[in-house]
Amino acid sequence: MQRVRVSSQQAAVHKLGDSQMTLSPKFRLPAARSTITDHALDFDNSLTGEPLIPGFPDDVALQCLLRVPVDQHTSCKSVCKRWYSLFGSKERFFTLRKVLGFHDPWLFVFAYHKCTGKIEWKVLDLTHLSWHTIPAMPCKDKVCPQGFRCVSIPHEGALFVCGGVVSDVDCPLNLVLKYEARKNRWTVMKKMVTARSFFASGVINGMIYVAGGNSTDLYELDSCEMMDPKNGSWSPVSNMRTHMASYDSAVLDGKFLVTEGWFWPFYVVPRGQIYDPMTDNWENMPAGLREGWTGSSVVIHGNLFVVTEHERTKLKVYDSGNDCWEVVEGPPLPENICKPFRVNCWESRVYVVGRNLHVAVGYVVENYEIATGGNGKKGGRFCVRWETVDAPGSLFDLTPSSAQVLFA
Repeated sequence: MQRVRVSSQQAAVHKLGDSQMTLSPKFRLPAARSTITDHALDFDNSLTGEPLIPGFPDDVALQCLLRVPVDQHTSCKSVCKRWYSLFGSKERFFTLRKVLGFHDPWLFVFAYHKCTGKIEWKVLDLTHLSWHTIPAMPCKDKVCPQGFRCVSIPHEGALFVCGGVVSDVDCPLNLVLKYEARKNRWTVMKKMVTARSFFASGVINGMIYVAGGNSTDLYELDSCEMMDPKNGSWSPVSNMRTHMASYDSAVLDGKFLVTEGWFWPFYVVPRGQIYDPMTDNWENMPAGLREGWTGSSVVIHGNLFVVTEHERTKLKVYDSGNDCWEVVEGPPLPENICKPFRVNCWESRVYVVGRNLHVAVGYVVENYEIATGGNGKKGGRFCVRWETVDAPGSLFDLTPSSAQVLFA
């Protein structure tokens, strides 16, 4: 059906795309339109009479084209002028996806080259299982990738990179960078109060927290600070009860869990702290929680899971009632997922990115008896099933330093 604009006057009625309704090249949405689809179809009205896909209404065609994987955009631009207009701008493409309600998960991996140390971000489209690259971060060249801490606000499509350390002089940074998936660009934010590296980070109620880490004089810190992402301002909160750098951290039940982590061989028992933002107070982590935290963590439906690094890379879950860990039923991490690996999650899926950026996807199911078809086999509270997404050869020499899930 042809879309027309109804006029209350007797003036001529114009079709969408009429030259009298041409927008500026910067793509601005009109102040008032009738439907969401009208907003989307207005992305290039100057190309009158040229359908997006011959034989399809533009609104249906646009729904199809907005599902094209990012790694195919370059070749799609050469199809016609309207496709060039759609695929030639990442900001335009993802703005239209947002207008039309697309909300798919993407796995953003902060990686570095094993030989040169050069850092870059690679993105795995979890729907099409294809990889693409985003613009380089605006930071110093000689940095230690492991010294940064990355956090994300997934449903806002926002990613934050904080701190870090200059590798040739061991100088911690108070750098803060923000990446927005819709705009496909980085923004330099206000600096942290304290320069730090190898610290803990997490998001609680939309606020970003950082704690501990190494200072400019290479001593461990006990300070903690909080950032409001809306205005980028940092403010200090209560100090931890001990000075320590962080191996891993998690947000569980609205509290910030920070662990020093095990180091092989196990000479000393690790330290751990828990911060409650409601009381602005730190307390020592229970012994069972900190002693069994032997890997990288994710929180799924209010439960803390760890992909272990020392126990045949099994997945285990924390039992807060008994202050102990139990092994999740199922196989260990696939053998081609080599350390060092980085972990994140979405819904009931665990994403483990290993060396060369091979990815293991763990499907976590509650109640093992149900998961095995109710055959009466007794098991733990959870079970896991792993699948592997092999990375292309072009990513062979990359090692992950962080993995974050964003929606776009």
